[in-house]
Amino acid sequence: MSDLFWLDEGTRSGRPLVLLHGGFLDHRMWDDQIPFLSSEHRVIAPDARGHGQSPNATAPFRHTDDLAALLRHLGLGPAVLVGVSMGASLAVDTALEHPELVDGVIISGAGTSEPYFTDPWTTGLWGTWQSAMAAGDVAAAVEAFTAFGAGPHRALDDLDPQVVDRLRAMTWSTMSKHTADEPDWSVPLPDTWNRAAALTVPVRAINGALDSPDHIGMAERLTKSVADGGSMSLPDSAHYPNMEEPAAFNEALTTFLRAM
Repeated sequence: MSDLFWLDEGTRSGRPLVLLHGGFLDHRMWDDQIPFLSSEHRVIAPDARGHGQSPNATAPFRHTDDLAALLRHLGLGPAVLVGVSMGASLAVDTALEHPELVDGVIISGAGTSEPYFTDPWTTGLWGTWQSAMAAGDVAAAVEAFTAFGAGPHRALDDLDPQVVDRLRAMTWSTMSKHTADEPDWSVPLPDTWNRAAALTVPVRAINGALDSPDHIGMAERLTKSVADGGSMSLPDSAHYPNMEEPAAFNEALTTFLRAM
């Protein structure tokens, strides 16, 4: 049995849909999607290991194996995996490592689990966050990481305050569970970009147009490299379009799901 925390909502006869949150966030980032999707789908929203209400790692692990164990425990699959940021990478990893459990992938703001960053805004913010974490300054680390939600063209004050509060609360909940000197037990997957190009399941992206060019670029690269890919952009959001533009995101998600 999986030791992860998860929500299991919606109709048991509906198509299974798995919502995968971003790094340092948790299942609550999907609060605007779960009620909307539950009328037609069985919706699973887990907290990844070390995030939210799921336990921290104490031995080597892979997020994709955790997710596969959960889906097998629930007797689900194949399912459509929907992920934002880290959750997008997890969706792709699972399509690579456990293809029998996946019949579609919808991502936002990421590609595979081997990200790369070259944009000065992105690399600068990563540096600020990492320095705060190394110093044990959780408050500063939370603030730096939350700034990804604004993207390079805005400040956090430009976002809906409720969205910012939700991001801060989730990030604090997860970051405060960790210390700067704890080991990183996560095991990376090799050669994911080359392997992902061979995916045959549908891969779609819903990107925030105000996100960093690195994040948008990785998602676009992935959807253009696969056999069945496609993408769309939401104009008034950055790294978390499902939280900033929930109605538009839900409409785009529904459109993609019905075509899969």
